[in-house]
Amino acid sequence: MSRQLKIIISGGGTGGHIFPAIAIARALEQMRPGTEILFVGANGRMEMEKVPAAGYKIQGLDIAGISRSNMLKNFSLPLKVLKSVNRAKEIISQFNPDAIVGVGGYASGPTLWAGIRKHIPTLVQEQNSYPGVTNKILSRHVKKICVAYPGMEKFFPKNKIIVTGNPVRQDIAELQSKRNAASEYFGFKDAGFTVLVIGGSLGARTINESIAASLDLLAKNNIRLVWQTGKHYYTQAQEMQKKYTNIRVYDFISKMDYAYAVADAVVSRAGAISLSELCITGLPSILVPSPNVSEDHQTKNAMELVNHNAALMIKDVSAQSELGNAVVKLAKDKTMRESLSKNISALAIKDSAVRIANEVIALTEQK
Repeated sequence: MSRQLKIIISGGGTGGHIFPAIAIARALEQMRPGTEILFVGANGRMEMEKVPAAGYKIQGLDIAGISRSNMLKNFSLPLKVLKSVNRAKEIISQFNPDAIVGVGGYASGPTLWAGIRKHIPTLVQEQNSYPGVTNKILSRHVKKICVAYPGMEKFFPKNKIIVTGNPVRQDIAELQSKRNAASEYFGFKDAGFTVLVIGGSLGARTINESIAASLDLLAKNNIRLVWQTGKHYYTQAQEMQKKYTNIRVYDFISKMDYAYAVADAVVSRAGAISLSELCITGLPSILVPSPNVSEDHQTKNAMELVNHNAALMIKDVSAQSELGNAVVKLAKDKTMRESLSKNISALAIKDSAVRIANEVIALTEQK
């Protein structure tokens, strides 16, 4: 009989880090029943709410990222990092994990570093095609690095890399059977071309403003919207919704399987997990990479798809003038949609969480 495992999963900040972390936890529990999992996140970030809602325990660190808008805030960052590493050491000593998994986000670095210092087997799950500085540094010391894209030996030691893909929510795997229920859920009573607009779990100002500027054009072309705005733009979008019968506005969509099921195309940022979900769904997509991320990694993520003719891309600076017309063009070009759908589906890795869980379990056996 296999012994019970204790695993720490650390990271968060956005849904793009949290949902894969939960998917890995679920896979570990299925493969090794009785596994005890503790999450470590950043206080004040969304993981402190979403992880307990998923049924898991979480401890918080007082850590933040580098501020690009207010450089004065960065003076306190070294002290926060030091305090967070010390707190992570305490959590690790109390929990005594067999392995630690880092999924990215503010808390991931201090927790992994504390685990390395305590000689706990560690694994990094790098979601992007271009890794951040923290994971590049940690890669020298962790045991394994699970990646979503080929060619990552440019950044990491080749002997540590395993191509696993990015874990996604399991409920988005089979969408066709949900189409009718999804139409009813969003209140669409007849057939029509529907575009899902998502800017990540926190919203995206450029996408929101570009869609708002295009509402008349989209309505004129009988294009329906399921529009996730994020909290900051939600009130404005609600006011706009009163004028149009073809749009549904949400600050956050909890039933993303229904959102994908009702959609004929997607407008999205190019976060790693969003792109992995699009590969699983096979939906033709227009990507608007965020310029406000480290190393411009969303553009690099998007180009991985664009280079395979698996998605369209519009630069953030051009979205206001180009996005509406691009949506209309895609809606009217069935051949283009079918080509994009075929090519993006070919890039999907559907068992990523299981692959990563296997690597975690293998690590614990080496401890």
